[in-house]
Amino acid sequence: MTIGIPPSHRRRMRRLGTLLGTVALLAGCGTPSRPPIPEPTLTADPAPTAECPDGFLITAGEVEPALGLRALGIELRNCGTAPYRLDGYPVVRVLDQERRALDVTVGNGSAPVSSPDSYDVPPRPVVLGPGESARARVLWRNTVTESAEPAGDASYLEIAPAPGAPVQLVAPRGGIDLGTTGRLAVNVWQ
Repeated sequence: MTIGIPPSHRRRMRRLGTLLGTVALLAGCGTPSRPPIPEPTLTADPAPTAECPDGFLITAGEVEPALGLRALGIELRNCGTAPYRLDGYPVVRVLDQERRALDVTVGNGSAPVSSPDSYDVPPRPVVLGPGESARARVLWRNTVTESAEPAGDASYLEIAPAPGAPVQLVAPRGGIDLGTTGRLAVNVWQ
């Protein structure tokens, strides 16, 4: 029994484990697979803290590289005391080491950087109770198309749950090695 994790999260974690096992099996057979969303760290304490001034907390996992395609799982946890509603895509801005915005086009859905896959689902409302989490995925390619142009490297992502919502800064483990494509993609909150 897992204390503090709602049954819906346990079911999702079991489904994700089954999915990851299937992906690993297919990868061993030489079948290309999409990078998995890294497992989030779930906590049982939904009480707001100084680190959670907006009623939510956005965190990022480790960058998962796969043949030039990069995937990063992000999680929004409702650390407030009231339900938090999401509907659509995270708003993402890419920042350099000095936290200056880079000229990067961010598209909704995988298509700007990858073939559409099972994460490309239509947006639908998600209501998170206190302590519950939603996840999304950020994708990019480390492709260099212009040898005279320096490859783009970023250190931070500025993420808002939706347009006009407060932003939070995350520093993905593994960095953001954009190459020269200048493109990034995000999937809907689920």
